[in-house]
Parts: sequence; C-alpha cells; structure tokens
Amino acid sequence: MKVTTRKAALGGLAMFGAAVLLAGCAAAPEETDGGTDEAGSDFVPCMVSDAGGFDDKSFNQLAFEGLTKAADELGVEPITVESQSETDYAPNLTSLVDQGCNLIVTVGFALSAATVESALANPDIEYVIIDDAADNDFDDETDAPNIKPVLFNTAQAAFLGGYAAADYTKTNTVGTFGGMNFPTVSIFMDGFKQGVDYYSEQKGKAVTVLGWDGTDGLFTGGFEANDTARQVAQSLIDQNVDVMLPVGGPIYQSAAAAIREAPREIAMIGVDADFTETDPSVADLMLTSILKQIDVATYEAVLAAGNGEFDPEAYVGTLENGGVGIAPFHDFESKVSDTLQGELDDLQAAIIAGDVEVQSYLAE
Repeated sequence: MKVTTRKAALGGLAMFGAAVLLAGCAAAPEETDGGTDEAGSDFVPCMVSDAGGFDDKSFNQLAFEGLTKAADELGVEPITVESQSETDYAPNLTSLVDQGCNLIVTVGFALSAATVESALANPDIEYVIIDDAADNDFDDETDAPNIKPVLFNTAQAAFLGGYAAADYTKTNTVGTFGGMNFPTVSIFMDGFKQGVDYYSEQKGKAVTVLGWDGTDGLFTGGFEANDTARQVAQSLIDQNVDVMLPVGGPIYQSAAAAIREAPREIAMIGVDADFTETDPSVADLMLTSILKQIDVATYEAVLAAGNGEFDPEAYVGTLENGGVGIAPFHDFESKVSDTLQGELDDLQAAIIAGDVEVQSYLAE
C-alpha cells in the first residue's frame, strides 16, 4: 500500500506521461481479421495498448472494440500490438510505422511521450491518443499537429457514482483507491468524492470517503491484479467501507476477491466499462459503473480517418455529449432506494446545465 500526493494541476500531466512504468502480462504483436473491401484497402489502422492488454475488461478492450468495428465497416485489416511495459511503447510504435500504418491509436496516458515522439518523426501518419492531451505545454495545440487527443471528463460521471454510493451505504463509509496517481485515475476519485460530499450536504447524511481526500490518495503503485491491490482493498474493508471504487483496470479483480471474503455485503463501482457486462463474474458485486465511451470515440476517430476526414481537434467526452455516464444498477436495482434513479437524472441535468459544478483538470 502506498500513499502519494495528488498531481492534479495540469503541469503534472506531462511529467507523469514521461515517467510511468507499467507491468503486466502481454502478448506478441498480433493482427486481427478485417474485411477486404477494395475501397478501403489502402488504409491501415493500427493500435498499441498499454500494459493492461486488450482483454482487460476496461479501457484497452473498449478501444480495441472501437478499432475493430471501424475496420470492419471500412473493409480493412487492422494491426494491433500489446505492450508489457514502458520500454515496449517506442519499439511497438516503430514496428507499426514500419508495417505501413496510416493511423496509429495509442491507448492510455502512459503512452503520451512515446506517441508525441513517433508523431513528430512521422508527420505523414495520423495518430489518436486515448486519455491524454498529447500537449506538454498545455496551450491550445498538441505537441504534434497529427495527433488527435481523445479525453473524458469522467469526474462528471463519477460525481453521479459518488452520489449513488452515499445514498446506498449503510455504514456511512465508502472508499476508493487507484493504480497510479495519474490525472486520468484521480479524476474518477475527485468526482466520486465530490458526489459523496454533495449528497451529504444535500441530505444531511454524514458519509466519509476513505482513500482520497481531494489532495492525497491511496494507490497500489501499478495496475496489476495482485496481492498489493488485494491488501489495499482489505484495508478499506477493515475500516468499515461498504461501497468501494477501485480505479485502474484489472485491480478491481483483487478488490472483488477481498470483498468476497468480507463478513458483510460490500458493493463495488466499476470504471471505464460496464463491468456487469464485460465481466459477469463480478456482476453480483456491482452497484454501478462509471462509463467512458472509449469504444464509440475510437470507432468514430478511426472511421473518420479511414474516410479521409481525420480531425486533430481534441475530443472531450462529457455528460452532455454522452461521452461519459453511469451504468444501470443491474442486480442492485432492487437494493437501491426507489427515488435514487430520478435524483441521478435530475443531478445529471443540473451538471449539464452548469447548476452543479464538478471540478476536474478537464473542467473548462
């Protein structure tokens, strides 16, 4: 277990992008099957994952699904490669360049530095980066004009998740922890805490958030489903948490293992994907999931590039444009209050209208 200081200011974003080291199981480069439509046969879309791999039930998998859907519609064959660690990013990108890729999608904040370097060296290739601005100076332009950043203001959706957690909790104690202290991780924790605090203020119910206080947080140091992640989850369980938000790909699997051995019922909130659908083995634990429509955004970016309409302007998913949201309660529908869904609908409308402000590094 490791407590680190949050780097939420925009200036910290680039520093993390250059420094990260991830570890995990990975496969050799592999190609996926695509169509053979002659109209799109000259276009080669490609993708490199971060260490989570394309079967992480989360953001890598969603991006992969978006790529393959677009490739199918274009009638082309995508090339995909998975990364084991930071040292794989640059070689994997070079490999894709050498294979004649016209568009390269890099999945994750950790690939920022390698993506910018590759894009600057290959100005004729188009790039899409998921979850990063590709902008070390944070001005109005990316470091390379051939990169399209795809970002998600997940704090807005996490605000709704925090509100739901505060309404559901019986112990009046909820908790969260992350893999590493990236802005794309802490943005979930920020929104979650703000939503809990908002509920407490509105309802007069004092709900405590453990694992994130708005400045410092609880992090495992990586994104692996391992004993460290399980111990961090257990530490929250030992402090009477009955709703838990693990942020960081496969670490939710370790949290689920700890929850199943707990002496009381504990609900979990997923991130990126609807875990009830992507991983039915944890469906009975899921209160809801905080969604990022990575598959849709990736699909649209790849399709546009394949049709000769690549647009480097940054995309930011919000509640208003449907880029973020929360999943249905699924198995917990009968366990939450009858009024909760209506309250969440009203709260979402208030956030979109600007009547309720959600702070994040992506907030305008």
